[in-house]
Amino acid sequence: MLATLPLLRKTAFPALQRARINTLQVNLGYRCNQTCLHCHVNAGPNRTEEMDSETVDLVIDFLAANPGIKTLDLTGGAPELNPHFRRLVSAANANEVRVIDRCNLTILSEPGQEDLATFLAEHKVDIVASLPCYLEDNVNAQRGKGVFDASIAGLKMLNALGYGRPDSGLVLNLVYNPQGPSLPPAQTELERAYKTHLGEQLGVVFNELFTLANMPIQRFGSTLLSHGRFNEYMRLLQSAHRDENLPGVMCRSQLSVDWRGHLFDCDFNQMLDLPVTARDGRPLHLSEISAAQLEGGDIVVAGHCYGCTAGQGSSCGGALG
Repeated sequence: MLATLPLLRKTAFPALQRARINTLQVNLGYRCNQTCLHCHVNAGPNRTEEMDSETVDLVIDFLAANPGIKTLDLTGGAPELNPHFRRLVSAANANEVRVIDRCNLTILSEPGQEDLATFLAEHKVDIVASLPCYLEDNVNAQRGKGVFDASIAGLKMLNALGYGRPDSGLVLNLVYNPQGPSLPPAQTELERAYKTHLGEQLGVVFNELFTLANMPIQRFGSTLLSHGRFNEYMRLLQSAHRDENLPGVMCRSQLSVDWRGHLFDCDFNQMLDLPVTARDGRPLHLSEISAAQLEGGDIVVAGHCYGCTAGQGSSCGGALG
């Protein structure tokens, strides 16, 4: 895979400082049952990196010691494939911490995961599910043959449990990624199109649609380089930068933890190996710091950060503008 970090280090992106941290995003490992073209993690079935039991215990202890963190955001790979996923969800529930599961939907029908949807509903886990288009051909082109049908089956399974339905308390949000080197369309209008098509054609309901820009890193960035379109995409992101999106970027209030327990400003920096560091330049670990100690610190920025501020903005919670 072609490296993009050398092309991203030199940047004019504005300096950012961390505000109060209210969300802990934990990457439980890079193993996944899918191999998607847009994946910034380069996840797949052959990845072996995985958070162990001792590090999961550190996450649980960190939540208990930092009550200002109200949300635990679990990601991967497919986070549900980590053998400690359910224990971590249960512990967060006990601490009254909201849990988000970044679910690829097809994991719900994998062998050994037959009761996963019921577990998520019983623990009132918010689901953020990747469905990069409401059209079958586009989804399969980006995520693999048969993924669209499996994703719709997963959505119907969740709907049957109450997810996405009014007054159920079970939140189901979908995520859209562009097919190539372009910015996402307006989130509100696209959400309306998703709800119309999925509802009328397939009987599927959901709460909100999040639009995310593709990051010029890992698998997607390498593809851009191999096709000679990396510089073109970077010019697009830079030209569409809006300063008014800066206060809302997710790295200001969210801390990212990798499978080893090391700290990063966001999942994208994690994939570029740009850690949060101590004064001596050493990468910081979850075991040696509190959330309050990180407030006001400098955030590591590089050229890929324009992906979060371009156009309507892009974050783990969708558009900013």
